[in-house]
Amino acid sequence: MQRTLAFAARPYLDPPSPSSVVRRWPGLTALCFATVFFWLSLTPSLVPRPWYLQGVIGGITAAIGYAIGALLDWAFRSALRPLLRRFPRLRPRERWRAHAWQAYYVLSVGLTILTLSESAGMQRELRRLQEMPETLTWHSMMIAIMAIGICLVLLAVARVVRLGTRKLIRLLGRFVPRPVAILGGLVISALVVVFGARDVVFDRGVIDIAARIAESTDKGTKDGIVQSGSPYVSGSPDSLISWEELGYEGRNFTGSVPSADRITSVMDRRAQEPIRVYVGRGTFDDFTEGARLAVDELERTGAFDREVLAIAGTTGMGWINSTDAEPLEFLHDGDTAIVAMQYSYLPSWVSFLVDKEQAGRANRALVEAVRERWLQVPKEDRPKLVAFGESLGAYGVEAAFESPDDLLSKVDGAVLAGSPNFSPIREEVTQHRDPDTPVWLPEYRNGRNFRFAQWPEKDLAAPSGTWRHPRVVYLQNASDAIAWWSPQLALTRPQWLKEPLGRDITEEVTWFPFVTFWQTTVDMAVSYGVEAPHGHRYGTASVEAWASVVPPAGWTEADTAKLKRFMDAREAPY
Repeated sequence: MQRTLAFAARPYLDPPSPSSVVRRWPGLTALCFATVFFWLSLTPSLVPRPWYLQGVIGGITAAIGYAIGALLDWAFRSALRPLLRRFPRLRPRERWRAHAWQAYYVLSVGLTILTLSESAGMQRELRRLQEMPETLTWHSMMIAIMAIGICLVLLAVARVVRLGTRKLIRLLGRFVPRPVAILGGLVISALVVVFGARDVVFDRGVIDIAARIAESTDKGTKDGIVQSGSPYVSGSPDSLISWEELGYEGRNFTGSVPSADRITSVMDRRAQEPIRVYVGRGTFDDFTEGARLAVDELERTGAFDREVLAIAGTTGMGWINSTDAEPLEFLHDGDTAIVAMQYSYLPSWVSFLVDKEQAGRANRALVEAVRERWLQVPKEDRPKLVAFGESLGAYGVEAAFESPDDLLSKVDGAVLAGSPNFSPIREEVTQHRDPDTPVWLPEYRNGRNFRFAQWPEKDLAAPSGTWRHPRVVYLQNASDAIAWWSPQLALTRPQWLKEPLGRDITEEVTWFPFVTFWQTTVDMAVSYGVEAPHGHRYGTASVEAWASVVPPAGWTEADTAKLKRFMDAREAPY
């Protein structure tokens, strides 16, 4: 019994070594907070996640919990220190401390096993709601081991920083008064950590590697993609832009344009060759120059004589989702022109973090240049001017306009899928939504011009008000982490967790400070691992969206169903 008590009490009895990184055992209060935060990290979030990412979330949130617990423990002890000096008998006895440690050992192990088991059940329920197989590989032991390992590494780094700061303060204390040394040491350490992590580790490490990989990828071409021979497509022999200048995503986009024969065979109506104009990032020095080149290419292809002219927002390296573009082309029998401009070489996740403002500047330049030429066409002969984009592409389109009313005044419609939380127009529309409508399916001005949908066939008809033109459709999934992620999640309960919850979100999901932030951050990484309409997957919902925004004359629900069947069959996995 004495050995057990001595072992349990050891963290309190062993004097710390002033020179070692691990100066003492972890504090009990801090460990309790770390354990509770780990338990909270096991709760479900927006999309199902694999066990290894659960281990990552658990380790990070446990480290955050440890830091909070250690800070509160230090503050509490500091506040009580004068009282304990005056009344030493109030100090807890060693036996009580030992019993507290024993209780922690027993309860933490038992409750951890229970919460890991419960978390597997909650993940299965979430998979069921999102139409995934309920079978789940959930390595509870590995989750715990990964979480402990990551937490220990983060704590070791924190203690190295703390030890280095103390030594720096002692060094400065030789030359300046101690208060100045303390302040100087803290400021220098903070600057080294912040700027070192940002400039050395992130910018020159992660970002630089990602940029090098992206630059190499931009020179390649996806398997099966070949140069188009159509004079109506950029990169063709007739184009002002060479095939090599299009970049990886530009070649994918222009090399996969549906032919007139293909559209005719699907829609049973005579079609013409669609126009696709794409300006790669390597063809211009600034966005204004790129936009002028895009207009010149539109002029060459005769785009301003088409029935519909669409401005497409691109993501990261210049990606455009074919399931957003092709329905518009099939809908109008190829009598369409789509124009896009690549704004970055960086992959989407990097652009999301450090380069997203470029998307807004690029799209604003493109919209202004296209509209300037479009306005020169007699009003009765102008094509319908529309805009579309997905994810960062949707943000780029929104950032090209000042407000919802500005968007409505400058285009004849828009389809925006998976707009990030920081998208300005979506944010304004959501904040001023009609009362008693949920944030994940808001109604704005009784659905007069803007409508949101996760299941378009149902949601677009939900608002009772008259749907007027121009129309804007937001394809938005309640379980899309990219639509809801925000730094404010760390300290503020989000509106998307207020009742009623989204139809594909489990009732077990709950907000916890810091924990929900990291859960949602990881959800962004796995949001493509589910099937549409869940996560960041929107499938063929743009069929109904385009049919609502710019329907051609004589278009019927039967035509929508036919096009939907074709797109669904094309998107179905083999």
